[in-house]
Amino acid sequence: MTDSGTPESAPVATHGTRRPGGRTARTRVAVRDAVLTGLTEHGYPGLTVEYVAEHSGVHKTTLYRRWGGLEGMVADALDMACEDDWTPPDTGSLEGDLRALARQVVDSFADPARAAAPTAFVAAALQSPQAASALRDFYTVRFTRCEAVVARAVTRGEAAPDIDAGAVVRAVSAPLFLRLFVTREPVDEAAADRSAAAVLAAVRAGVYSLGAG
Repeated sequence: MTDSGTPESAPVATHGTRRPGGRTARTRVAVRDAVLTGLTEHGYPGLTVEYVAEHSGVHKTTLYRRWGGLEGMVADALDMACEDDWTPPDTGSLEGDLRALARQVVDSFADPARAAAPTAFVAAALQSPQAASALRDFYTVRFTRCEAVVARAVTRGEAAPDIDAGAVVRAVSAPLFLRLFVTREPVDEAAADRSAAAVLAAVRAGVYSLGAG
């Protein structure tokens, strides 16, 4: 998992359920690590069950029995990413928090080696319905955590009480993800700051009011 909450490391259990410990947990981590390494080295199209078995030390029969195949292993790697303790920045102002969130997205993809795994997860989601569902669940959890940024802004009087917090936090990263995954353009701190500034201006203009439109 990267600092920004983008997936680096995710159906074996439902979010919020108690996770097994001991040998089962170690096996799950070993498979997760092998999946991440394989995605980084070969991307989703090049990842195979044989690769995961070799690099995790878990027999192919066990992989198929517990995960059903590659789709299940990739989805579980994303599911595990939701189990971390990442929290959004708290700079003391909505402007600072939005800028910090946007810059974390940029930082996560600035280094090609570091960006390889989360980029591969997105590619996997385009080819696998199971991976797509897991990626959607991952970002649902991340964006829900980020809503604390907006809640603090409301408390400080920087935003109206009827603001759509979910729409605000999604809008910060949306232009950056467009450049990263659709137009394949580079992103930098300037792009991050522009995105944050645009969202801040929209918040102040009441664009994200639940009664707007």
